[in-house]
Amino acid sequence: MSEASGAPRAHPVPDEAALRAFILTRLPADPAHDIAHVERVVANARRIAAAEGADLAIVIPAAWLHDCVSYPKNHPDRALSSRHAAALASDWLRDQGTPPERLAAISHAIAAHSFSAGITAETLEARVVQDADRLEAIGAIGIARCLMVGGALGRPLYRTDDPFCDNREPDDQRFSIDHFYRKLFHVGETLHTDTARREAAHRVAFMRAFLAQLGAETGQAPPTD
Repeated sequence: MSEASGAPRAHPVPDEAALRAFILTRLPADPAHDIAHVERVVANARRIAAAEGADLAIVIPAAWLHDCVSYPKNHPDRALSSRHAAALASDWLRDQGTPPERLAAISHAIAAHSFSAGITAETLEARVVQDADRLEAIGAIGIARCLMVGGALGRPLYRTDDPFCDNREPDDQRFSIDHFYRKLFHVGETLHTDTARREAAHRVAFMRAFLAQLGAETGQAPPTD
């Protein structure tokens, strides 16, 4: 922990059993956005908040509720998911007695977590939640989630004549591995906190090792850069 960040700010954190019970009623039928995903985001957010000095009373409820509305990737309102999640979470938290001064901060952290929403994370807490969720896109978990989503959408694993996008632009609407090159290898560039960036470097290294093994098994080596 840096001297500048200090300990996480100590305010009462909403009851996590209640947060978990509520999100269980709201999760989509999507194996990449199940309760295990939510629990990992909460764990990521807790670790990052502890290192960066963020307010857990904002970070924890936002992490639990960030996917309380989550439209499928091919849904026309996909880019609105996080805004709708923020609105629903605010209504529920208000009913649970969350102080009004916290609701706006939690709502912003939820709304800003999404790639597709394009909302700038304006607070440390929003940056922590965004980083915690984006770490889920990379590493072993990121590979598994990418392939689960691709399978659900009927996308083949890779393009057989150029699996690693050596001589073409990535097309992740058609091939799952293309998503590595289109988006996932760039996730680290979007992270805000030093804690998350260090973790991202380890996860991306694992992903490149996975592609090297895939290349060995298919007889087509991936690029080394």
